Amino acid sequence: MKKVILVIGDSHIPERALEIDREIIDYIRSKIYDIVVHTGDLVGEEVLRFVESLSSSHYVVQGNMDYLDLPEKEVFEVYGIRIGVIHGDQVRPRGNIAALSSIAKSMDVKILLSGHTHSPFAVFDIAGILHVNPGSVTGVWGGGGGSMTPSFAEIEITKNKLVHVKLYELTEAGLVLRREEKYQFV
Repeated sequence: MKKVILVIGDSHIPERALEIDREIIDYIRSKIYDIVVHTGDLVGEEVLRFVESLSSSHYVVQGNMDYLDLPEKEVFEVYGIRIGVIHGDQVRPRGNIAALSSIAKSMDVKILLSGHTHSPFAVFDIAGILHVNPGSVTGVWGGGGGSMTPSFAEIEITKNKLVHVKLYELTEAGLVLRREEKYQFV
């Protein structure tokens, strides 16, 4: 038995992008997610409604560009693994793993989902914390640059605490699984 989590972020709709690409929408809509997470910078309320439509269990945090009434951080648990969600604008430079790890420790989480960099990554640090950043689901520019490629993440967690992270990107060739990693938690 496994739980599947969709992680998206930095959509910036309608200020920097008009919509999420249809190929990503079709893929997401073809799946069933137990939990959906948006790491902030939704910007428009329609993005919040979209996230809420994908799963009855969703976590959305406020980004530095959001004016929606959203929490700064969230914590939830899957099969005994505590997972935290922040936007990531709390650290400098963007994506600083040491600073993100400090936040994860203060939240008492083993997995920290964050955004703000607009570039996807999955990093398991020396403190045993898994950091997952989905990048920008619309591929828009960010204050620190970004990959400029639409991206998102899926995380599968099994009862025996195996965590399987998949990072997807939308390229000229279509939607591709760019990277996948497995991590075993105890």
